[in-house]
Parts: sequence; C-alpha cells; structure tokens
Amino acid sequence: MEVTDLPPQIKLIMLDPFPKGPAILSNSIRPFSEKIGLTTLHLHIHEILFAALLYEFIFRVASPICSRWLVPSRYGGLNRRNQLNWDAHMVSMWQALFINSVALWVIRTDPQRKVQNRDWKERLWGYNGAAGMVQGFAAGYFLWDVVVSSLHLDVMGLSSLIHAVSALGVTCIGFRPFANYYGLNFVLYELSTPFLNIHWFLDKFGKTGSKAQLYNGILLLLSFGGSRLVWGSYQSALIYNDVWRAWHNTDPFSEKCLGAVKQTLGMQIPVGCRTLPAWLALFYVAANTALSLLNVYWFWKMIAAVRKRFPDDGKRANGSEVMPVGKEVSASKGIPNGKESKDVNGNKIMSNGKISTFSKDGVAVNGSKVMKIA
Repeated sequence: MEVTDLPPQIKLIMLDPFPKGPAILSNSIRPFSEKIGLTTLHLHIHEILFAALLYEFIFRVASPICSRWLVPSRYGGLNRRNQLNWDAHMVSMWQALFINSVALWVIRTDPQRKVQNRDWKERLWGYNGAAGMVQGFAAGYFLWDVVVSSLHLDVMGLSSLIHAVSALGVTCIGFRPFANYYGLNFVLYELSTPFLNIHWFLDKFGKTGSKAQLYNGILLLLSFGGSRLVWGSYQSALIYNDVWRAWHNTDPFSEKCLGAVKQTLGMQIPVGCRTLPAWLALFYVAANTALSLLNVYWFWKMIAAVRKRFPDDGKRANGSEVMPVGKEVSASKGIPNGKESKDVNGNKIMSNGKISTFSKDGVAVNGSKVMKIA
C-alpha cells in the first residue's frame, strides 16, 4: 500500500527528524515487536536505547565529574543518598528541557494534528515519525528511570518506581501505534519539572527559605497544578471519552485492520490494527489513573514542602527569620510595629542609629515612614 492508498485522514505524515538507526538493530527487534503488537517499536528502538544510554552517562559520569569540578564543596559534602539524588535531578533537568522543546515543536508544526483534533479515530490510532520520536525519547528516559529506581529503591522510593513503570508502560503502548496524539499532550507534564529541580538545588545550595526559593516555589505550584492537574485531568477525560467511543465502535473504517504501509519516502509507515482490545483499554486507563493520583499526591507534598520553608511563625526552615505578613516593619531593619530595639546603653534605636519608636499607623515619631506588608 502506498501513501496515496491511505484514507484521507492519515495522508499527512511528519517524518522522524532523528537519524535512522542501524538496520540490524531494527530488523532484530522487529519480529518481537510485531509479535507483541508494538508495530512501530522497531522504527524507534534506536532512539529509546540512545536516550537511555545518554541519561545513564549523565547520571554516572557527566553529572559527578562536572559537579565535583564546578561545586566541589557542595557536591563533595553530600552523602551517598544526596549525591544520587543530585545526579538524578541533573538527568531530570536535561530530559525535561529537551522533551518539552521537541514536544511543543511537533505539536506546533505537525499538520496531522489538525486532522486529529477533529477525528477521535485519528487521535487514538494516528501515527507519524515525529510523534514516534518524542515517544521514543520519553520511553528511553522512563526505561532509565525504571532501572535506576529499582537499583536505588532505598533512595528513590517506591512511588518513583511505580511512576516509572506506569509511565514506561503507557509510553510503549504508543508504539502499537495507539494514542500518539495524547502521548505528546501528556509529555507536557514535564513543564513543571525544571522548577521542581531548581527548588531541590536551592535547598542544597543553602538557599532554603530565600526569596529565590519562594518565587520558584510559586512557579512550581502553578506549573505543576496547571500542567499536571488541570491540563492532565482534561486530557485524561478526553482520552477516556475516546476510549469509550472506540469500545463501542470496533469497526471504525469498514475494515478492522488497514495493514501496514510498505517502504515510503525511505521509511516504513505502519498503520496498525484499529480495534481496541479489552486489556489495552483497561491497562491504559488504569496506568493513566495511577499517574494522575500520584500527581495529586505529589502536589500536596509540594504544598507541604513550600509551607515548611515559609511557615506562619516567621521562621524559615533553616531557623532564620522571615518578615511576618500583615505587620508594619522598619524599611531599613524590619522591626515589627509596636516593638523596639535598644543599643548597649538602653536607648531605643532604628537600624540607622536614630532614636525612634513606632506608632500604630506605621509612622515613626520622627516622622519617617515605615514599610507595611499588606
């Protein structure tokens, strides 16, 4: 079957911009991938392995070497647990910046998505090389995450392993192909990840409770809540609806399976079987729901972490004072309204050395104004 033989819905194909992998690798994995129903896996196996090995290199080699060179006292002073977390956060940062960029690029430039926006069948079974590339790099990261979370379960925690396994399973299903359209949308979960990593690194650089961490914490909560809870829940509702429609429409194109497109433009473009097995529907919905619940759990953990660093009692997590909200303070020192500071002789002073007390309306007896935090 040639491209011209395709139904009108899937004539627009955006090719994979990543270089093709070794034919021997693709050919060796193809029988297995077709046997388990992942008919596009052999086209992206080189991207999966490349990504997993790249992230392992960053984790084991690049991050430790660069960190010891750039911040030797900080990194060298960490125990094993925190060094592993440091290196994992470095991998997470690079992955988030890369995968967000390529996902947004494909979403913006892929002409097929205009068709998919109007057709639930294309949202579930549509495929092209560029979307497959994004899925491949995402799968490579989650494969690396599964391995690292398993090897260092005492450090990463059980929730990290559950997340990695669920995310890898959902991502690999995209190689049937299935739900590539939604796969790109769910990749945008990672928009919050850079702020999460910055928050963690600020702690390790002694900036706990600082203004930088406060502002970053606000951006973290907004981006996490927006990308994972709001956007993610909306996309989950859409795909659940499409899965429900597919469940009741087992023959969407007058043929249950369209077959595979043969060599076209230097690559094979499989179309796959457009039916929805019960196990696929149940697994995808269950895994996606598990990820959504984990996102809710992590969101509340983040709120608790931010509140811990900026508590109501005016003390940061590191014990230093923060400006109490709702009190009038000296613009130069931060002395609360109604309180006073004395020198060694017992005189009342402001931080500039002038004798002063504060009135209730926020004006010093010498007439100078004080700052009020509303």
